[in-house]
Amino acid sequence: MRPEQEGQPAADRCGPTGYRVVGENRYREQVGFYYDEIVVGTVIEHRPGRTVTEMDNVLMSMLSMNASPLHIDGAYAAAGPWGRPLVSSLVTLSIVGGMTARSTSGRAIANLGWDRIHLPHPVFVGDTLYAESEVTAKRLSASRPGEGIVSCRTTGRKATGEVVLTFERSFLVPTEKSSIDDRTGY
Repeated sequence: MRPEQEGQPAADRCGPTGYRVVGENRYREQVGFYYDEIVVGTVIEHRPGRTVTEMDNVLMSMLSMNASPLHIDGAYAAAGPWGRPLVSSLVTLSIVGGMTARSTSGRAIANLGWDRIHLPHPVFVGDTLYAESEVTAKRLSASRPGEGIVSCRTTGRKATGEVVLTFERSFLVPTEKSSIDDRTGY
């Protein structure tokens, strides 16, 4: 939402939230936020959720060269502590991280870092994952005028509510004034 529209009923805003007015009765879908629109303390619930499949686990395990039998060999995994293959943590991180990108860093210029990645509970094929991110900090860049650094803490949960992943991430986002939207058709 544009700052000048805060507090206005949805019907009084210039176009629906999440869209840019590009003509009469014509809107362009928007991805993410400009630095100016991000508010520390905001929590975003990312949807839709994503049910993890065996294909996700096998393909990502092979793509990342993580050929651990714990992830890809059902007979081996059946004899282990979980009794079935454990979804690779790279799959969990990729799915949850990907869920967050559209809204938190959809306009980002670059990811700057991932910190404090924790995987407190296992994920198995058939589990549905959801995520939420809280904006924890932001500041204008000292070396890159027109851009700011945003940090957020993300939590990935199973549909049951069990936390399976937490991480902190920072990324570089342009201010609205520095946007390339008009030049690129966004």
